[in-house]
Amino acid sequence: MPSCFRKSLVCTTLVGIAIPYAWEANIPTAKAETSTVKASQHTKAASKKPTVTLPSMMGATAPTDQAAEKLEVHGGRHRAVGGGLMIKEDAPKSRSTVTAEYIAKQAAGLNPMQLIESLPGVNTTSTDPMGLSGGHMSMRGLTENQIGFELEGFPINDIGNYAVYPQEIVDPENLRTINVEQGSADLDSPHLNATGGAVNMYLRNPKDKLGGEIVGSYGNYNARRIFGRLDTGYVGNTNVKGFVSFSDATEHSWRGPGGQNKMHGETKWMSEWGQGNIVSFSLVGNQSTGVLFPTTYMDTWQQQGIHNAYESKWDPKNPSKNYYQLHRNPFTNIYASAPSTFTLTDHLTLTETPYFWYGNGNGGGAYNESLTSQQYGNETLTGSIGPYNASNTSSLLLYNPSNTQTYRPGSVTKLTLHTGINRLTVGYWFEYSKQLQTGPFSLVDNETGKPDDLLGGGQNLILSNGVTAQYRDTLTQTRIHTMFIVDSISLLNNRLNLEAGLKYAVVNRQGHNFLPDTSTGPYINGSWQQPLPAASIRYKINDENQLFASSTTNFRIPMNTSLYDSGTFTPGVGYSTRANANMKPEISISEEFGWRYQGPTVMSSVSYFHYNFTNRLYQQTVVMPNGNYYSRSFNGGNSHADGVDFEIGTRPILYHIRPYFSAEYINARTDSNVAAGSGGDFVFSKGKFAPQTPKYQFALNLDAEISQKGCTSG
Repeated sequence: MPSCFRKSLVCTTLVGIAIPYAWEANIPTAKAETSTVKASQHTKAASKKPTVTLPSMMGATAPTDQAAEKLEVHGGRHRAVGGGLMIKEDAPKSRSTVTAEYIAKQAAGLNPMQLIESLPGVNTTSTDPMGLSGGHMSMRGLTENQIGFELEGFPINDIGNYAVYPQEIVDPENLRTINVEQGSADLDSPHLNATGGAVNMYLRNPKDKLGGEIVGSYGNYNARRIFGRLDTGYVGNTNVKGFVSFSDATEHSWRGPGGQNKMHGETKWMSEWGQGNIVSFSLVGNQSTGVLFPTTYMDTWQQQGIHNAYESKWDPKNPSKNYYQLHRNPFTNIYASAPSTFTLTDHLTLTETPYFWYGNGNGGGAYNESLTSQQYGNETLTGSIGPYNASNTSSLLLYNPSNTQTYRPGSVTKLTLHTGINRLTVGYWFEYSKQLQTGPFSLVDNETGKPDDLLGGGQNLILSNGVTAQYRDTLTQTRIHTMFIVDSISLLNNRLNLEAGLKYAVVNRQGHNFLPDTSTGPYINGSWQQPLPAASIRYKINDENQLFASSTTNFRIPMNTSLYDSGTFTPGVGYSTRANANMKPEISISEEFGWRYQGPTVMSSVSYFHYNFTNRLYQQTVVMPNGNYYSRSFNGGNSHADGVDFEIGTRPILYHIRPYFSAEYINARTDSNVAAGSGGDFVFSKGKFAPQTPKYQFALNLDAEISQKGCTSG
């Protein structure tokens, strides 16, 4: 009997261009091998209530707000637009989406920033191909600490300085979709910093049937990664199903000594019943350790190029603070959320997303410290650590990490009333966080050059007054109370949608600085209240064409470090980092107008955007007349930008090719001269083009499905 076979190979090629651009080194690539365990035949279905999704500025913070997940596994051709880089969109503002189909074809282990690099307005940088050492991004010229990141409805940005560490967030094999909102975050988003948009990530739901997968990858620079996932299917005769996954990755640095390693685990459980009731629970754990790279300045770039790195060899007779083992960044994260939706009546829905965020780790460093002269504010003391003291040792190389420990519970509650053509949503976001930040000094093993404890524990430098020496020692407690209300109306048989909403944020920060002789005293409070209105309109000309426009207001409160003095103390001068506790929040007002075409073969979108910023938040180093200097945070005036975003993608054309192309033009200008220090000097920045903002950028993705048909007989 003859048997027939069919082979399919999906290839993706990505080209990205940004002007101005940053030169990238030739860095390692990785190959992947995948094996899949077939699912069993056991299945159980939960009843689902048919819903009609209306376009909204409210968004879908909770995963249970999202439309039902559709998973298709078959031998036919892939038809997602642009290889999975576009979907049909009805939001009355700019929004781009990366789907699971696109993610599945990328190199194993990429972090979320790497996965969204092709989308309009997004500009990303990575220091390694597997994404283990993090990365940075900007969107419409605004950096990641101005962009709100979420996973399963809970905030990812650091509560203190809004930093994002993409290598810690999620394994890409578990991602269902990533939504990128280029201009503004949704009103129900739990963010204090999203003046430049939002990135929302959602996990794949557990599968209905028992099954699993294992993915192994390897590459040069000794890059290795293993990922495994097990889906339970429905448990017994219940509606409960879940998955657990684990990954382990390691690689050597492509420049300099050392490397990165990461262990990561995820689990998600959910139950559906009745008419639209969903309860879910997600838990993410991450433990990673990497090697830091020194800052590259123009002179070091000219001298060393890409080889600027910490020292690879340790000399016990000549200890160096630049030894790479003293510049590592261990960190442990645990994220948990339980987004759930309850249908209270046919017209009333409750969505609840409680979450908890825990983080503990540091960035390492080292300094030669005097034991005969240590400053405790204005007081000069001696110090001792282990067997070393002022009587037997004048100075000693000590490990000095910047430790941060964060506890962050919170919850977003929404109540939505559907009455025919009208939808009214009211909600409340509450969060209480506690962040302890210290900078102790601990011993370095003189034989190996490694710190005795990567977290700075063990024996610490103790001053002669009995106090542990610290270069920073603060406790920040942040309480967030945010109310929001949104009302929308759908007219002309759902062709015209009008929406208006208001968020009112109340944020209080209580700070305690344990360092002596600070400019603010030991206790510092910051309080901010801000109304944030939003309005939008979307009109469907026909089934293929739609117009949209929106106006939104977002804010970013000052970083918690702006409340504190810290660093080196100089008598008569003060600390090397100074507090500025009276700063105003950064405010952005964004307007957009756009058109979408969503045909059977081609989809495209073009949008014009304009934003105005007031009270921009900056950091600067101030040089004093006597030559001393200090750093501080400050409000740097206003800025504005005008630009155009464009994207286009197709379903299979020309031998099953699915191209995707995106582009952006932006003209971003500063509107104020920035004060240069405490005197009357200024940096004449008014009218200048904004830094770190590509004026033009383009991305091209070519996705091709290559098929071979044939028969064999035997």
